[in-house]
Amino acid sequence: MLGLGAAAAGCGRGGWRLSSFEADVTPPLGHPLLAGTIAPAREVLDPLSARGIVLTGGGPAVVLVAVDWCEIRNAAHERWRTVLAEAAGTTAGRVLVTTLHQHDTPVMDTGAQRILDQAGVTGGRLCDPVFHEQALGRVAGALRRSLTGAQPVTHVGTGLGEVRDLACNRRAEFPGGTVNFDRSAIVTDPAIQALEPGLIDPWLRMLTFWNGDRPLCAVSVFAVHPITTYGKGGVSADFAGAARALWQKARPDVPHVYCTGVAGDVTAGKYTDGSLHHRPVLAERLYSGMEAAWTATQRARLERVESRAVPLPLTPRIEPGFTTEDFRREIADPAVPFSTKALNAMGLSWGGRPLDLPVVDFGPVRMLLMPGETFLQYQLWAQAMRPDLFVIALGYGDGAPGYVPTVTATEEGFDRRKRSIKTWMWCDPWKSEAVLRGAVEHALDRRSP
Repeated sequence: MLGLGAAAAGCGRGGWRLSSFEADVTPPLGHPLLAGTIAPAREVLDPLSARGIVLTGGGPAVVLVAVDWCEIRNAAHERWRTVLAEAAGTTAGRVLVTTLHQHDTPVMDTGAQRILDQAGVTGGRLCDPVFHEQALGRVAGALRRSLTGAQPVTHVGTGLGEVRDLACNRRAEFPGGTVNFDRSAIVTDPAIQALEPGLIDPWLRMLTFWNGDRPLCAVSVFAVHPITTYGKGGVSADFAGAARALWQKARPDVPHVYCTGVAGDVTAGKYTDGSLHHRPVLAERLYSGMEAAWTATQRARLERVESRAVPLPLTPRIEPGFTTEDFRREIADPAVPFSTKALNAMGLSWGGRPLDLPVVDFGPVRMLLMPGETFLQYQLWAQAMRPDLFVIALGYGDGAPGYVPTVTATEEGFDRRKRSIKTWMWCDPWKSEAVLRGAVEHALDRRSP
């Protein structure tokens, strides 16, 4: 790595300072997992945490927090941004809240739970709003306390590390050209495991912050569902949390904020059949990418930190089964299973409310936060739009729209999978690509060739 020398220490040119924070967000036993569509929390295999950074001093503060939950959606996501903005003394548009998307963790949509409660739905719960507020309060408290220990930031570092044998695309192409999207987070069929990985981004991207030669924090991002197994009630940060722990064991003085990239259609299914013994193996592979990115890091003086939120007016899906009337009718129908009622309530909770695309400009680095389960292709498009920048694309911001596929994936039948029509997608799959690509171009200030 590039050495800078002790003389470089002190505040960056913009006077920026960095603090990092961490808080426990492990749900209590019995709490719903994956919006109540799988077994609730029966045991805690390892604790969940929210980890983040705050940049202050050179202008309005910028906050990034990554949470070991499946999703934070709608009113709950707005609540996180508002509460953390107040704790940091900034505005909600400068707060980036992302989840890692482990499945044996909560989906927080307090508005959807309120809809279910008002309809008198029994037989399940989507989330616990009381626990949600308690967890958020712990995170806000940790953020607020961290500010007293903020350190000067002089430089940012960027590095790429290849991650091998970890990611595959949901899209599986079979001999003869048949295509489907049934390759999920767990694959037990050896014939499907033997297929090519498909479209992935093999590079883990790492952003580091420095005071002279002293590292202050690392933020790493890799596009894959961090899931080895799920559905049995074993709360866990999964292999992403295990890889993060390996980093912290090796570098206890360098806090690590791991984020999941734009991985709506990228899983580890080719490399796990749902057995827990795969978890440490996958963790080692992810950690190897972290180490490679750290070794490859190059540093540059931090010239600026600018943040804004680009409007993202995604259109809600209104085909049969996804209208407001359909949602409400099925929620009221005693014969409809709770899992479907929960999906309907999440659709009502969004209702097409305007979203945004947060972006932070670190000079040579641009960081974007895309909504929900956006497909990997958007991350690749973003990187190609600005080859002159180190573009970091985070996934799993506001979970409101669910899957955000490309038009090509929609044409190939992504939403005609073996599951029922009530899939995890509330945005119009035919209109989303143009809107999201336009917002990404705006966020990146795309330059004409």
